[in-house]
This record gives sequence, C-alpha cells and structure tokens, in this order.
Amino acid sequence: MPYKIDAEKCIGCGTCADNCPVEAITENDGKYVIDPDKCIECGSCASVCPVEAPEQE
Repeated sequence: MPYKIDAEKCIGCGTCADNCPVEAITENDGKYVIDPDKCIECGSCASVCPVEAPEQE
C-alpha cells in the first residue's frame, strides 16, 4: 500500500521529498503530500523523517 504523510505530524522540513527516488512527494501549504499513483512503497520517506509522519495506508 502507498505511503501517506500524516499532516498533523509533518513539520514541513522536506527531508522526505529530497529522498524520494520517484519524486512522488510535493509541498502543499507548508506540508508535504505523497501522490499515491507515483509512490513505489519503498519506504525511503519513512526512514528519513525526523517525526515519523509518513505511514503506510
């Protein structure tokens, strides 16, 4: 299942987007979101997030 970023946990640092190999993560109003159609479920975002905002749906 694709990953999703918990908007309440996200601090807007962009680390997840910088580490996404398929550029599935974009910034939206200071928070980051994952496009489920582009997500390859690799977990790169979750492994680098300092606040554990990305989660598998």
